[in-house]
Amino acid sequence: MDLSNRTVLVVGGTSGIGRELARRFAAAGSTVAVGGRSPEALAELAGEGFGTFRVDVTDGASVASARDAVLARYPGLDTVVTMSGVMLLEDLRDPEHFEAAATTIDTNLLGTIRVVDAFTPHLVGRGAGTFITVTSGIAFLPFPPMPSYAASKTAVHAYSEALRAQLDGTGVGVVELVPPAVATAGQEKVNPHALPLDEFATEVMHLLSADPTPHQILVKGVLMHRWAERDGTYDDLVAQRSQALAMLPGRKG
Repeated sequence: MDLSNRTVLVVGGTSGIGRELARRFAAAGSTVAVGGRSPEALAELAGEGFGTFRVDVTDGASVASARDAVLARYPGLDTVVTMSGVMLLEDLRDPEHFEAAATTIDTNLLGTIRVVDAFTPHLVGRGAGTFITVTSGIAFLPFPPMPSYAASKTAVHAYSEALRAQLDGTGVGVVELVPPAVATAGQEKVNPHALPLDEFATEVMHLLSADPTPHQILVKGVLMHRWAERDGTYDDLVAQRSQALAMLPGRKG
């Protein structure tokens, strides 16, 4: 992937990994637009020179409106990154967890599908372009305190594989970004092994620029998650990660 001459939309790029990748694409020479919900963050990014668009991926009308605005301003759009996501704790012994599950699935899975659906006709019509979907190491090695997060990211992985197969021959590629825990959005407070954001972004951009670009962007820090079943470490790692269930309210002691 030539990172120096693309027109990129990062949906969910107002914070964390998304914002850093938007900045990295821009630094490489691409034209970059960012979509998100936070007016304050969008105003800050506009001040940095990014095109900014208000979008809520849980609302189909909002996604359609943002698409129309983006394509009106950037008719040459060739890369769409679907970063929007939430990570919520859930205690499956408590039926009240369902609200968190519904929010997680609506944002992480259905939000991804809404964005992909919105821009597929444009990219297919161009005959060239790339979707970058975002899953997680947790898609391949569950983190028991966040069951719906893991389920949603596993689903996005499967959806990405199917999308790639269905778009084969159209000129539109699908790249799945698989982050490990990255030191952003508070991850550094609960996980001392979280990968520094700068280090993660540098490795991601290096992998994206490979020829050919891999179908999955796997930084070194996520390989133990991605290949746990193949390597025979899956059961032990899930048991180890299950110790984090103590962080759920009512599970301590």
